[in-house]
Amino acid sequence: MIAIEKYTPLIKQEWDDAVRNSRNGTFLHLRDYMDYHSDRFADFSLVARDGEKIVAVLPACHEGNTLYSHRGLTYGSWLVPLKHFDATTMLMVWEASVQFLQEHGIESIVYKPVPHIYHRYPCEEDLYAIFRAGGVLAESNISTTIDLDEPLPFDRGNKRNVNLALKSGVEVGLSSDWHGYWAMLDSLLMERYDRHPVHSLDELLLLHSRFPENIKLYTASLGDELLAGVVMYYCGNEVAHCQYISSTEHGRTLKALTLLFDYLINESSQEGYRYFDFGISTENGGLYLNEGLVRQKCRLGGRGIVYNTFKIPIKS
Repeated sequence: MIAIEKYTPLIKQEWDDAVRNSRNGTFLHLRDYMDYHSDRFADFSLVARDGEKIVAVLPACHEGNTLYSHRGLTYGSWLVPLKHFDATTMLMVWEASVQFLQEHGIESIVYKPVPHIYHRYPCEEDLYAIFRAGGVLAESNISTTIDLDEPLPFDRGNKRNVNLALKSGVEVGLSSDWHGYWAMLDSLLMERYDRHPVHSLDELLLLHSRFPENIKLYTASLGDELLAGVVMYYCGNEVAHCQYISSTEHGRTLKALTLLFDYLINESSQEGYRYFDFGISTENGGLYLNEGLVRQKCRLGGRGIVYNTFKIPIKS
């Protein structure tokens, strides 16, 4: 028998152990990451137990009568163990969770499965359960990803750009200048899009202090001039994921970002990561594709994978 309960801080260690031992969890699902913005989301994370043993956890929050795969996370589905969990178990977890949610007035689920590139072992039993439950695709955002086991090379133009940046004296590498980079990033985002980064500098510094091996800043510079940067999220040994990519006008002229990507891709491969993910190139739930951006990433060797979102009705 599967029993469902809401997460409480009293079982933080159990939750984190379940995430670390799961096939599809990343450091984003650990409570020290999830809870940094607990004031902005009404947490409604679920825990599935078989007796005393946790068999699955679901990072989630709720608004009104809808349960969301946690809205403060890019993805967050049922996180399940390597052993003793198959499609039959998933259906039992799903049935028990639906009954639990009905009892708490929830009428629908918006669900963001963890994309397959983050799986430590194949883990798509939840997609089958969604089909069985009558779920429909609500969003499909396309990202661009390099398979580091068999990476495609940069195109000729980007190879020339790397050489141009090197000849210009551009230097790239790990940086601790979070304040300088965030000031540059914020200025560029406000100038182009009239918005600030999703994370404040204080929030990202907090997360970096909690996960120093997972969240790192890399920059490109010419002397003391900051030209470009990328915040990297390292997930297990599976994915090196780009966040907050930006370049100044001078950096674009010197092709600093291309050199920085060349460095990051090679470093990620040497460190044993399977995928290098540039991030999504879509807006409005996937209805708008930034064609120029996706072509740029493709010319660096990436190809498409999707970050899907499903909506599932809960029937009484």
